Amino acid sequence: MNTTIEQATAYNYKVVRQFTIATLIWGVIGMSMGAFIAAQLVWPQLNFDLPWTSFGRIRPIHTNLVIFAFGGCALISTSFYIVQRTCYARLPSDIAASFFFWGWQVMLIAAVISYALGYTTTKEYAEMEWPIAIALTVLWATYIWLFFGTIMRRKTSHIYVANWFYGAFMVVTAMVHVVNHAAIPVTLMKSYPLYAGATDAMVQWWFGHSVVGFILSVGFLGMMYYFVPKQVGRPIYSYRLSIVHFWAIISIYIWAGPHHLHYTALPDWVQSLGVAMSIILLAPSWGGMINGMMTLSGAWHKLRSDPILRFLVVALAFYGMSTFEGPMMAIKTVNSLSHYTDWTIGHVHAGALGWVAMISVGSLYHMIPKLWNHAGMYSSRLINMHFWLATAGTVIYIAAMWVNGLTQGLMWRAINDDGTLSYSFVEALQSSHAGYIARLIGGSLFVLGMLVMLLNTWLTLRRPAEQHVPALQPVEV
Repeated sequence: MNTTIEQATAYNYKVVRQFTIATLIWGVIGMSMGAFIAAQLVWPQLNFDLPWTSFGRIRPIHTNLVIFAFGGCALISTSFYIVQRTCYARLPSDIAASFFFWGWQVMLIAAVISYALGYTTTKEYAEMEWPIAIALTVLWATYIWLFFGTIMRRKTSHIYVANWFYGAFMVVTAMVHVVNHAAIPVTLMKSYPLYAGATDAMVQWWFGHSVVGFILSVGFLGMMYYFVPKQVGRPIYSYRLSIVHFWAIISIYIWAGPHHLHYTALPDWVQSLGVAMSIILLAPSWGGMINGMMTLSGAWHKLRSDPILRFLVVALAFYGMSTFEGPMMAIKTVNSLSHYTDWTIGHVHAGALGWVAMISVGSLYHMIPKLWNHAGMYSSRLINMHFWLATAGTVIYIAAMWVNGLTQGLMWRAINDDGTLSYSFVEALQSSHAGYIARLIGGSLFVLGMLVMLLNTWLTLRRPAEQHVPALQPVEV
């Protein structure tokens, strides 16, 4: 990590810049959609009695934009940046990289339009109908070829651990996407899944939890393993632990999906397997979190003056918290209280806002000045403002959902002496109203923080480059 190798290598930073800007734009749009549907749960009239603005259609738009648009573009931009710099090799094809960028944007727009029009498979995180799913498959194959093609051309003897995590997320995502989207087309925008009943549910949540596990965890851990040491200015705490972490997490994560289907028609032994694997998953997850945190040993004082490092460290803290909460919620007795309640929403957003968004934001703040040849972002005060808006927004959001979830779970299971329900569903909904207002406030603060980042980035890019950096340059790994 501390050696400088003189290599005359011209990297393709154009596609990295394109995906970086796309990350910011899609982040604002996707999170704004989230704030809008949060507002609909406070004021249902905001659906305007229109089919394409109803909660049921905007919700998949929100989830797909934050996962595949914001999260996807963040992973793609950082993976292309990291793989080139750690392999001292250029992407194998500029034309393929350009095709991938523009194809990815067109695919995202097509998905959004189709969801708004009501074309959906109804499978969570896999709502896109078969023509768009096929387009995504072709684009993903291009991504894999660009990434692994760079590794094959590397000028180093080793493959840095971040690339292992990125590679695993790409391969597993391709596998579960193809299997889960296997369908029989009926019309251009209508198909039926190849599976039925409990089998279809199991395949869907094998995919669904792998999206959470391999895109939103493993992929972003690759980001952590590069940008945390870079921002701290010292090597990762334990390279050996990072390798153990990698093999443990990819071996276990893919088996945890059945915990989404407790108390359903799924065979009980499969549900129990999901519980066991979810609990075991705590060890490698915390191993990675501790490895990242311990990298700051002797450098904790930097948190006082470095708001970018604060993003990265707080992201790790949220990662540790959500990866403890997930296995706990997978236990059947806890799940009987939490399932179908807002507690699940709080858990998801502790990971999505606290971990995924914050590690992405910190990484982009580190990367943007380097991509455009600046010494730093335009304003560190704006970065600091963004940090506090994001942190406050996340805490308010998840705390509100935790309280709502526990309230709902307890009210739904409360019974009178004669065995009848103590509360109606409407009464539980009324008790959740204050929490929905708090969620809207928290989500809006987070969106405001993203707007601050967009402004800071625009102010940074409109300045002339502070120094000329030649295309052929030595690079530090």
